[in-house]
Amino acid sequence: MNLEEIQRYIDKIINEQNNQGIPDFEGYSPFEMYQLLNFTFGSNSPIQLQKLCDNDYQKIPFLNQIKYLIDLIAKKGEMKLTSKGFLPTKIVSEIYSQGFLKEEYIERGISKLYKETDSITINLTRIIIEIAGLVKKRNKKLSLTKKGEKMVSDNDKLFREIFKTYTTKFNWTYYDGYGENQIGQLGFGFSLILLNRYGTKKRIDKFYADKYFIAFPDLIENEFSSSTVTGYKSSSNCYSLRTFDRFLDYFGLIKIEKVKKPGCIDKYITKTEIMDKLIKCLPIELNLEDSY
Repeated sequence: MNLEEIQRYIDKIINEQNNQGIPDFEGYSPFEMYQLLNFTFGSNSPIQLQKLCDNDYQKIPFLNQIKYLIDLIAKKGEMKLTSKGFLPTKIVSEIYSQGFLKEEYIERGISKLYKETDSITINLTRIIIEIAGLVKKRNKKLSLTKKGEKMVSDNDKLFREIFKTYTTKFNWTYYDGYGENQIGQLGFGFSLILLNRYGTKKRIDKFYADKYFIAFPDLIENEFSSSTVTGYKSSSNCYSLRTFDRFLDYFGLIKIEKVKKPGCIDKYITKTEIMDKLIKCLPIELNLEDSY
C-alpha cells in the first residue's frame, strides 16, 4: 500500500467517524453538530427554518411587538429619543399596553413601568431592530433604514432577520446575573431539536437542561459555586431562563406552565404548533423518543 492509498484509507476512516451518529448528540453525527453550531440554518444543517402563513406570524409575540414599534416609527417618519437615547415614556407605555409580551414583576406590581429600561422586552425590542439594521439612530432620533422599509411588509423576511439577529448577534447574558458564558446561546439549534423531538409531552425544564449539558458538558459553570451539585443546578437554571423564558417563549414556540411547590417553582414546557411549523429537523436513524 503506497502513501496515497494509506491517506485515502485514513480519510475514509475519519469521514466514517464524523458521520457516525452519537447518542449524546441525540443521534446526530459530529459533522451535523458542527454544521448546527456554526451554520445553524445553513444548507448542511440538520435543522431548517420553514416559511409560515401570515396567520402564524401573528402568533409570534416578539415579532409583533417589533412590527408595532417599527410601524410607530414609520408613521412619525422619525422618533425622538430621550437624552440618554431611550424610547419616550409615552411610547414605552403604549407598546406594553398592547399585551404582546407581559412581564411578571410589572404585572404583579413589584416594579413599575415608566422608562424603557423598566421593561426587558421593550428595551430588547429597540436593541434588536438597531442590531438588525432595520432602524438607524441619528441626533437622538430613530428612523427606518431602507432595509427596514423593505422588510416591514414581508413577515417571512422580517422574522428571519429578527430570529437570526436574536440568536447570533445579541448577547444572551445581557439581562441576567449568570455571568459572561455561552450557556443556552451556544447550541441553541440543539435546543430546537430537543423541543421538536420531545416537546409534545409536557416536561419539566430540567429534562431539556440535562440533555443540553450531556451534549455540551464543558459549558457547566462550576464557578457558580464551590459545590459541583450546586454549580450544575445554577447552570441548569441559567439554561432554562435564557432558553425558555427569554427565547422560545418570546417567539411563541413554547408554552410555559409554572407549578408552585414548597421552596421552589417547577417549570413545565410544551411546544406549540408554531414550533412544528417553523422548525424542520432532518430525520436520523436512531429513535430515542421510545426511551422517555
